[in-house]
Amino acid sequence: MRRIPILLIVSLGFFPARLAAQEHRHELSAEEVGSVQFATSCSKSFEQSFNRAVALLHSFQYERARGAFTEISKQDPSCAMAQWGVAMSHYHGLWRNGDTQAGRLALKNAQQLAASNSATTTREKAYVDALSAVYAEDGKPAPSYDQAFEKKMGELQAAYPDDDEAAIFHALSLGITAPKTDKTFANQRKCGEILEPIFQKRPHHPGVAHYIIHCYDNAVLAEKGLPAARMYAKIAPASAHANHMPSHLFTRVGSWEESIASNIKSEQLAAADERTSKNGEARDQRLHAMDYLEYAYLQSGQVKKAESVLEEMNALPPLSGLTLTGDYALAAIPARAAIELGNWQRASGLPVRKGAVPWAEAITWTAIGEGSARSGNLERAAQSEQTLASLRDAAWKLNNVYWANQIEVQRREVAAWISEKAGNKSEAFSKMQSAVELEETMDKDAVTPGAVMPAREMLAELYSLENKPKESLAEYEAVLKVAPNRFSAVYGAARAAEASGNNEIAKRYYQKLTEISPGDERSKAPVRVASTSSSN
Repeated sequence: MRRIPILLIVSLGFFPARLAAQEHRHELSAEEVGSVQFATSCSKSFEQSFNRAVALLHSFQYERARGAFTEISKQDPSCAMAQWGVAMSHYHGLWRNGDTQAGRLALKNAQQLAASNSATTTREKAYVDALSAVYAEDGKPAPSYDQAFEKKMGELQAAYPDDDEAAIFHALSLGITAPKTDKTFANQRKCGEILEPIFQKRPHHPGVAHYIIHCYDNAVLAEKGLPAARMYAKIAPASAHANHMPSHLFTRVGSWEESIASNIKSEQLAAADERTSKNGEARDQRLHAMDYLEYAYLQSGQVKKAESVLEEMNALPPLSGLTLTGDYALAAIPARAAIELGNWQRASGLPVRKGAVPWAEAITWTAIGEGSARSGNLERAAQSEQTLASLRDAAWKLNNVYWANQIEVQRREVAAWISEKAGNKSEAFSKMQSAVELEETMDKDAVTPGAVMPAREMLAELYSLENKPKESLAEYEAVLKVAPNRFSAVYGAARAAEASGNNEIAKRYYQKLTEISPGDERSKAPVRVASTSSSN
């Protein structure tokens, strides 16, 4: 396999030149998952294997990491940190889809080994103790365990200031516990303050680049994370998740071709991983990449390729063991394909996939509701609104306030379109404005590149339908401030500016449209703002 000297990568301008001297011995190969140095008291013969397992863990390759830690534990049964690694592989804090029971068992094994093996260091015991917060059994809400873990990791970092791993895992915990309603992004900024200096001295560590991306995955900080985003896949080229993650920030800044390239590679790697995967993790990764790919194709006007993603998804053989990551994509991809292109008949006829969590099922019902309302089937639209109310309540019963509120946003959107089609214009605006206000109290979840259609973009469209181009333009421009280069928002802004006589502004947006969508596929697709009937 061809090997790429780090000097070449440094020369590309990703890092200061002084790093070449520090890292000149390190080379990157296509099999690599990054460079980690995690000191343990376990057998020295497994040092390299342990570091590789931690590198896999940092890229959320949980199944592979678990297998590696388990093998170390078999070869060195007294190694408490191997069982710590197994327990960590079951803790999916950002997704909340890990196997808590299996993780708790591994954690108990780690605690017993740490207590019985005198070679286990105080530092290692602190790692085990920190993770015990995640697997506590006291009936508290799940977020409280994440917060306790963050507190303990902060203490561990303070106690061992020279331990980069402690700092890196602490940064991850800050991302996990960051409130989605905090628009100051305090946790995310603190995460970046921890990781940015480490990134300078350890540019090949997968966790550093990875967690910078997660912590900067918002409209305010995304630009700051682009250097990490453009390096992560080079750090861990063998990881499906490492190839996908840069697209989180590429999506935030509207860099569609970069997002497409990231997710094509990620999907290929995940598909290869499916051949040996014993659960749904690889399929989850594959579908996650496909959802981001669908989104990027639609925003760049590549309709045929977007349709090919949907066709590929539909052709995949059924697989059990999927989590929210896969369930979300299975619902979002067909919804995006219909709603983005204004194909209301297709949207209204989408099949509902049963057995998914309420917030995944809600995506399909939202598309059905909007498609039905806008194609004139108000009875079906009303059924959708009622179902969304039930799904919202189901999310509340699961103590998931965030997703309950997201579903409520979707219910209000459908209600607004029902009112619009029924001729209750003021009611339509009021309901859609309330959807906008609620949606904008929250940031998006990491599972999605973005809403199938932002509520504010729908509000802009309502203004356009009511021949209020100035108001429509203002709303479209507000969308573009937080979601740059969204096709429908750019196109809508251009049309609204043109309709209101702002020819220079219209010209600028039309020019932007040719930049993000050089072809003419999407301009030939149904225009979303032209009519509320059928698929036009």
